[in-house]
Amino acid sequence: MHDAVRLEASGVPVAVIVTTVFAHEARVQGAALGMDALEPVVVSHPLSTLTPDQLDARAREAAAQAAAIWRGEVSSPRR
Repeated sequence: MHDAVRLEASGVPVAVIVTTVFAHEARVQGAALGMDALEPVVVSHPLSTLTPDQLDARAREAAAQAAAIWRGEVSSPRR
């Protein structure tokens, strides 16, 4: 989160990717670091036990959310 906040503050768009178990913590950390509008990309947990095909599905899930953030369809610090 620290790197994401620094990059966002310098104008570089970011997509912090976390699993559902860490989504709340990501939002809390963003707020604590002064960037409460930094919305994380959230994919289903867990990742470590998935097959390659399941990982591909999670990557597609993350990519779609990241694209929505970058297009301004989801709250972010840049708006």
